[in-house]
This record gives sequence, structure tokens and C-alpha cells, in this order.
Amino acid sequence: MNPLWPGHPYPLGATFDGSGVNFALFSEVADAVEVCLIADDGTETRVGLTEVDGHVWHGYLTGIEPGQRYGFRVHGPYDPANGHRCNPAKLLLDPYAKAFDGQIDGDGSLYSYDLNSPAKFNDADSLGHTMLSVVVNPFFDWGHETPPPSSMTRTRWVTRCCPWSSTRSLTGATTGRHGTSTTTPSSTRPTSGA
Repeated sequence: MNPLWPGHPYPLGATFDGSGVNFALFSEVADAVEVCLIADDGTETRVGLTEVDGHVWHGYLTGIEPGQRYGFRVHGPYDPANGHRCNPAKLLLDPYAKAFDGQIDGDGSLYSYDLNSPAKFNDADSLGHTMLSVVVNPFFDWGHETPPPSSMTRTRWVTRCCPWSSTRSLTGATTGRHGTSTTTPSSTRPTSGA
């Protein structure tokens, strides 16, 4: 198994950087969090996230590639009366994931409680009955195409392509097609200025 490095608490979720993946999950009540890597044959490798900053459990694994399926297991209090249902037998989706794989089949193992006795803790493993989160590649090879401008250069790009002197205000969308709104006094109605 690849060594676990401390990683970073942000961004939340699984972030691929070309060499590995940073995993980060927020939990205010967890006593421990494991990221679970799921192989193509369904076998699971658990790695405990040991770093915690501001209730964000995080770690960095080298060698993990886009397409890796994973989930989280959260250890902590099981106190439904107070809204705490930590149950490490349940493989959880990453709430910040950008892709998912599989189906939820409605099996009883998906519930934190026994369906026949709701007050009873359910320790059946949900792996194989739930969806999995998938690591995505945030990079795109534009090849010979020109990528769209980033948000930092967008204003300069728009100004260069569409100078303000050649723009017109279209008021039809706000005043009606003919500007005959009866609720707006004629002295304050906008005009096209064209």
C-alpha cells in the first residue's frame, strides 16, 4: 500500500493532482475516519485518515489515479436521539464527490438500525449494496484548441472581443416587447438608446 502523507484539509473531497489524491472529509463528531479504496474485484483497502484540522479529516495517497472507486467509514458516537449515527459498518459516499459508480439496492445493510427492531444497532457491512464515489481527473487536454479564458482573464477577453462602444442595451425582456408597461410611469420607463 502507498504511504499516507498528511495532505491538506481543503479542498474537501478527493482531489487528484497528477501524482496522487488528497482526501478530505468534514465531520464534527467523528472519532476516526477511514478512506476505503475499492478494487475492481470488490475488495476493500482501508486507510485511516490521521490528520484533523478544524473538524476536517485528511490525508494524501500517492499513486492513486482517476477512476479509483472509494468511500468513507466514520467511527464515532451512535446516538440517534441526538442525531449521531456513526457506524463504521456503513460505507459512505463522499458528499463532495464529482462522480459515482454503482447502484443502491435497498438491502437492509444500508440502514444504521435493524429494520425489524429500529432501536437495535445494525452492524451489517453495506459494501456491495451501495454506490461508490469515484476520483475524477480535473485536467483536460485541449490539444490544438484554444481553451476558454479563465475568470481572471475573462474581463480583458470580453472587452477585447466586444468593446462597450459596440454594445446595446436590450430592454424588451424587462419592459415588454413594446415598452408599454402600465405599471411603470412613462417618465421612468427605460428606452433603447439606439
